[in-house]
Amino acid sequence: MIQGIGASKGIQIGKVYKYFQKELIIEKEVVKDVSKEITKFQKACKKTEKELCEIQTKTQEKMGEEAGAIFDAHIDIINDPEFSGAIINKISNEYSNAAYALKMIADKFIITFENMDNEYFRERAADIKDVTKRIHIHIEGGEMPSLVAIDEEVILVAKDLTPSDTAQLNKNFIKGFITDIGGRTSHSAIMARTLEIPAVVGTKNGFEELSDEDTVIINGDTGEIHINPAEEMINEYKFKIKKQEKKKEAWNEYIKKKAITKDGKQLEIGGNIGNPQEFEKVICNGGECIGLFRTEFLYMGRTEAPNEEEQFQAYKKVLQGMKGKPVIVRTLDIGGDKNLPYLTMEKELNPFLGNRALRLCFTMQDIFKTQLRALLRASVYGNLHIMFPMIATLAELRQAKKYLLETKKELLSQGEKVNNIKIGIMIEVPAAALASDILAKEVDFFSIGTNDLIQYTFAADRMNENVAYLYQPYHPSLLRLIDIVIKNAHKEGKWVGMCGEMAGETRALPLLIGLGLDEFSMSASEILQKKYLVNRIDSSETKILANEALSKTNQEEVIELIDLFLSKV
Repeated sequence: MIQGIGASKGIQIGKVYKYFQKELIIEKEVVKDVSKEITKFQKACKKTEKELCEIQTKTQEKMGEEAGAIFDAHIDIINDPEFSGAIINKISNEYSNAAYALKMIADKFIITFENMDNEYFRERAADIKDVTKRIHIHIEGGEMPSLVAIDEEVILVAKDLTPSDTAQLNKNFIKGFITDIGGRTSHSAIMARTLEIPAVVGTKNGFEELSDEDTVIINGDTGEIHINPAEEMINEYKFKIKKQEKKKEAWNEYIKKKAITKDGKQLEIGGNIGNPQEFEKVICNGGECIGLFRTEFLYMGRTEAPNEEEQFQAYKKVLQGMKGKPVIVRTLDIGGDKNLPYLTMEKELNPFLGNRALRLCFTMQDIFKTQLRALLRASVYGNLHIMFPMIATLAELRQAKKYLLETKKELLSQGEKVNNIKIGIMIEVPAAALASDILAKEVDFFSIGTNDLIQYTFAADRMNENVAYLYQPYHPSLLRLIDIVIKNAHKEGKWVGMCGEMAGETRALPLLIGLGLDEFSMSASEILQKKYLVNRIDSSETKILANEALSKTNQEEVIELIDLFLSKV
């Protein structure tokens, strides 16, 4: 058996297909015609950029805007003047051949990123490798290897899979994949979850140990890979796969059913989306609302911000498509780990604690008001809720509402129609959670963003593996914050949702029901399972569970408590 990191859930049994990528041998040569060598490099860059744009378009069509946005970083590398300028200088000053100059500069960037403590930035080294390999091949006049030709059911095994590799995966034939390199935040892992195929990454030497024609069982839940298993084990896992399939069939019965507990408590379960097309997945999976429309993806992969009309059409499409069901649109949430090349943003020591999200919108009022105009114009086409991210104080909330009211007055004075809308805020800063009694008086709803709330509560960067142990969604301290927020909102007659990753976790569901959460928003693929589970749970029992969890001293005790509860469901 090989142990890796379970990066995408599911179990599959299949034949190994090893994906070889030929190592490039690049040697230094002295060139006489420097300008010719620079032109060769620039042409290779243009060809690579065109190729990546085509891959990005296909990825967006197949997997959505969020998956396609991965290639923005690749295109940014090609257009980075610091990167390309250093290569051109090396060619000019050292009379170096283009391929060698590219290798030397790229290696410096790669080493810098690989030595960083932050896992997110270490993964970005893979982006540079992917891009520079493409440029190298085009300098030499070659073609990139392709996975498109695979026409039989296999488990793909590779040392690493680049984003452009994973974009080519056909889930009808590639039933899962295994890589030596990578973690849960790597692009290949994200793509696997989008495609809903099992993946195990970070095996270190899986590529060496496995051979073509080996049969493997890949378990994306546990990270286990069983090599050439005995017939008895194959039958055992076939039974598990059938069990999974039967569960999915049972879940499908809930596409048109409501999420109602055994004792009659109705909850709302919806989906998170990053582009206008994704609302269809939410509907197909029985989603009752859009709990989070991440509008930042409308701004990515471009050379300038989307104009009012582009945004209006995007919001209108989702509102019309949801046919009166609530659509919660989060205003632009840029900063932290999400930057836009066309916005001049000051470099900060702690970007996650800096000028991001609503704070940034206050300093870029033109962009903010353009978005608000588009949203308000679109409001007449459905049930729009506007949500402000990263609120820390009452003053910030009032400032955001002031901009919204001013924009509404402008539109009405211009003869535009505007519907009444619900206004809410993200609770992702502990200060907002603790002041939720005050904030609840001035909003229609809260949505808890657990990804950031956990990060800020434990003062632990969620991208940094050195403090990954502090990412504790079930720690009593976090649960007490959630409890405070829900109780304060309910006192004012307001409802509370959750759109962070915790909302889609099976283990969290009974606990959050017990705490009184009203709405859950998650990936579309998680909705049916959660609706099925809600209908098998008694909410009065979850209240007892939640009260016990709040009295525990650590995350492990809470998890043990929940697992015992779920074992009886």
